[in-house]
Amino acid sequence: MGPVRLASVGLGWWGGVLADAATKLPDAELTGCFARSDDTRQAFAAARNVEAFASLEAALASDTVDGLLVATPHSTHRPIIEAAAAAGKHVFVEKPLALTVEDGRRAVEAAAAAGIVLQVGHHRRKEAPLRRMKQMVDAGDLGEIHVLEGNFSVPKNLQSPKGWRNDPSECPAGSMTGLGVHIVDNFQYLAGPIARVHAFSKQLHGAAQVDDVTTINIEFERGALGSLQTCFVVPKFVHTGVYGTQGSAWSEDDGTRLFAQRMDEPARSEVALEPIDAVAEQIGEFVACIRGGATPEVDGAAALEVVAVLEAVVRSTRSGQVVDVERPA
Repeated sequence: MGPVRLASVGLGWWGGVLADAATKLPDAELTGCFARSDDTRQAFAAARNVEAFASLEAALASDTVDGLLVATPHSTHRPIIEAAAAAGKHVFVEKPLALTVEDGRRAVEAAAAAGIVLQVGHHRRKEAPLRRMKQMVDAGDLGEIHVLEGNFSVPKNLQSPKGWRNDPSECPAGSMTGLGVHIVDNFQYLAGPIARVHAFSKQLHGAAQVDDVTTINIEFERGALGSLQTCFVVPKFVHTGVYGTQGSAWSEDDGTRLFAQRMDEPARSEVALEPIDAVAEQIGEFVACIRGGATPEVDGAAALEVVAVLEAVVRSTRSGQVVDVERPA
């Protein structure tokens, strides 16, 4: 069996990261690319020695493409997935799957009807600290989980940014849409579904059109509480913490270090871990699912759970009210 042949769709910074991750895999081959800008796709194709497709339709019609790596504006995910499903091409799409549960559900249904692999890029749960934290939770090492906390912030909007990431319709609740959803997936991976949210989102710095800062209070279906903060105008900080009656654990330094503290210990200490290239790991999983017919860990159903929380957060920021998460059926 030959390598799985992939085409990149959406060739910005993160599209390049996904493409370069694919080139690390022995069972994958990057064969093509597409972006709306001819200059962008020609430069991307030349740098990686792949075909520059003149249109998405051309990529989907090509016999040299088995699947897509999609890193495009959030609102485009559903039509791209539907078009790929109709063409029988597998899809890896960046998070969030969609901006609404309805759009996400239709994308998932199209993929299921066509029998294609649909995987969504919530790679943060694959980082070594999160994997170990999940083992701790499942083994009962932390006892009964009471609190989760998370923050994903980067200083991207200190000056007036350009492009679709500065469009409130593409990024409602500011960095919640592109960054905070990672923490939501981490939370639900560790503690199960989120039941209710109460969120605030606003501009303070005001250089961008999207909100600068978003904070969310969370109640989980199993009873634990949580908080999430995400901001576009402060130093980079990526953190997930979980607190239980027998101990606590924290993923820090952008998912590269794990700290833990048992109830009988006076202070936390670092836990030694083998590093994981989470981005390459998820593309490898995508390739394996295409070859073997398996279901990816973050499939459409798992990604819809995150979209449901995102949709509830947006409703809460607009109403000022506590909002129930309407979980997908």
